[in-house]
Amino acid sequence: MPSVFVQGRPVDSYPRLAPEARRGKVRRITEVGEEVLHKPCRDVTEFGPDLAALIDDMFLTMYIADGAGLAANQVGVDMRLFVYDCPDDDGVRHVGHIVNPVLEPLDASRRRLLDDSEGCLSVPGAVMDVPRPDRAVVRGYDKGGEPLVIEGTGYFARCLAHETDHVNGQVYLDRLSGRERKEALRQMADRRDEVFARRAANVEAISG
Repeated sequence: MPSVFVQGRPVDSYPRLAPEARRGKVRRITEVGEEVLHKPCRDVTEFGPDLAALIDDMFLTMYIADGAGLAANQVGVDMRLFVYDCPDDDGVRHVGHIVNPVLEPLDASRRRLLDDSEGCLSVPGAVMDVPRPDRAVVRGYDKGGEPLVIEGTGYFARCLAHETDHVNGQVYLDRLSGRERKEALRQMADRRDEVFARRAANVEAISG
């Protein structure tokens, strides 16, 4: 099996950072509690250079923050869009973006729930167990407006579901009990400074 899939298609080789990141600028990542994270995003209706530039910025911002995925509202933009660079459980790397994503409902007989650890760049430093299906299919479009279908299993399926939640106005804390949510926010308070120091170091490393 190929070791890298870009926009759902296998490629022979791929750089450590997606080429989009080399064109991008770092943006501030929004944090839980900010309004843009807690309401459904609007559909993208214009496909052009502004959208492409946003995707470039999102890739670079995701890498600076050591993320596996990043939604547009996580950089303060109210649009249904996310980018990803994420491995699955077989070690296959998946890289790409998807516009106006819709997560397909899966028949219960074709999936199983996995309770595994999950974090979020907008909840810096917190990691909690969240049940997610072991398979995900997301339909949407690429930045040129062409239809796109991305399928994932294992950790990559978790990423696809997590990012689609974002564009629907949900953060993973919404899937936790009240007690678990308090624990996640406590972790965030304890580790936030450490996370931001690491991001600052990454800016130096990548730009240098």
